[in-house]
Amino acid sequence: MTMNNASTVATMNAAKADTATNTTVTNTATTNTAKGSDMLLELDHISKIYGDLHAVDDLSLTVPEGEWLAIVGSSGSGKTTLMNIIGCMDAPSRGSVALEGRRLEDLNATQLADVRKNVIGLVFQKFYLVPHLTAVENVMMAQYYHSVVDEQQALEALDHVGLKDRAHHLPGELSGGEQQRVCIARALINHPKLILADEPTGNLDETNERIVLDLFRELHGQGTTIIVVTHDALVASCAEREIMLNHGVLVGERWNDEQARLAYEQSGGRPAFTGSSAQDAQHEGTAVDFSDPTKKAKTAGLSE
Repeated sequence: MTMNNASTVATMNAAKADTATNTTVTNTATTNTAKGSDMLLELDHISKIYGDLHAVDDLSLTVPEGEWLAIVGSSGSGKTTLMNIIGCMDAPSRGSVALEGRRLEDLNATQLADVRKNVIGLVFQKFYLVPHLTAVENVMMAQYYHSVVDEQQALEALDHVGLKDRAHHLPGELSGGEQQRVCIARALINHPKLILADEPTGNLDETNERIVLDLFRELHGQGTTIIVVTHDALVASCAEREIMLNHGVLVGERWNDEQARLAYEQSGGRPAFTGSSAQDAQHEGTAVDFSDPTKKAKTAGLSE
């Protein structure tokens, strides 16, 4: 592979060195789960507290493998904080998070890094592409965390998102939609079980939004679990289930796919709930419907 300059080599070698000590999570790690062993993700009364502020307030949620879930709410509602906790980028102040049957609080830093690189694929609104690396090199950066680089595999990932002919362009030579598709290819390169996407279409126009949503539909059809944080009504409506947060409190839940709801309940799933005493909170055993997200879909006239 041809690199653009010496700093590229240094960047990628540093990434490789940083992960050289990472080891696979061992069978000796605690594997107790918070009920419902069929669930890929389980949140058990989690809170994130900063002084008097409850960014996430006593939330319990289960997500089975293969579900597409949207987390909606206005700015400051706790959506991104929740995503960071699910993505092993932050820890709850209280409560327990279990992913693939492993309680994350029982894992050390090396094991958490192993979960992040093997189980989770991250897609961000701001892309976070390395500006001096080409599209294919940016995708290969994710491979370096596995200490195995395969340019052909990275090209195939770009081809999957329709960008093989742009593989050797720098981020500055790509449109916003193309940059987001590079991010999706980077997230997919290590075949994660869970895609976490924070406002993945927030910086895109209508055309590129549809391209990204079509990619998510394809991934979901292949069995990938997807959790999307969004303000956008169209993006939220593509998910099988939506939950709404308001100032860190769960205030509603609704299903957009009745068949998915029935399958969830048959597998032991239950409505999300909070132990918060805040007004309009959704408590255990009840599912509260809610109004559409605050930001309307980019395409006028589409039904929700």
